[in-house]
Amino acid sequence: MQAAIYPSLEGKRVVITGGGSGIGAGLVEAFSHQKAEVHFLDIAKEDSQKLVEKLAGNAVFHHCDLTDLGALARTLKAIGDVDVLVNNAANDDRHALEEITPEYWDERMAVNLRHVMFATQAIVPGMKARGGGAVINFGSISWHLGLKNLVLYETAKAGIEGMTRAMARELGEDNIRVTCVVPGNVRTPRQTKWYTPEGEAEIMSEQAIKTRIHPHHIASMVLFLAADDGAACTGHNYWVDAGWR
Repeated sequence: MQAAIYPSLEGKRVVITGGGSGIGAGLVEAFSHQKAEVHFLDIAKEDSQKLVEKLAGNAVFHHCDLTDLGALARTLKAIGDVDVLVNNAANDDRHALEEITPEYWDERMAVNLRHVMFATQAIVPGMKARGGGAVINFGSISWHLGLKNLVLYETAKAGIEGMTRAMARELGEDNIRVTCVVPGNVRTPRQTKWYTPEGEAEIMSEQAIKTRIHPHHIASMVLFLAADDGAACTGHNYWVDAGWR
């Protein structure tokens, strides 16, 4: 596959949350190939270190539990001012409605929603000082479809899409654009454990384009939104779902 090169991304400092595996790893690789200065945060040490080795040191791994807001703030401060923040980290563990407790609610919101707000809040002053930048959040097709056993994940992702709209208005005058990428069903090692061959066939039947979505498809959209080419894009969702019904 031939991919676009964005000269405006070369040398830009990029922070990606949840960059150690899955879609996040695809994002780290994509920005590294653009010759950006890539920093990624993840709690998974082994996967993250393997990715750094694969990229021959062209990305910096920061071990960080995003539910620990103090650790998140310290990590972002150590990285310094940034040009691009990609709020990718999330966890879509399945759960039944009757099993949800107040404690589980709080934990799921911390994993999937809260860090998006506070990571963005932390980088805004530095981004303003650099004359602007891009914050790219991640929504999910799941709540648009109303899938079962994901009520808390879907609630968090719906919140992120609303947060994106609000933040874009808050930060637009400072030349900071805030967008949201909404992936369809992306084939990653984690996602494969949820689907049987029949499930895979069902996914394909629901898509207008009969091709399986992979992390590089998502990364292509994120690169465009992060680059100067996406300078007039803010406040909206950008779907990469192969035309799911």
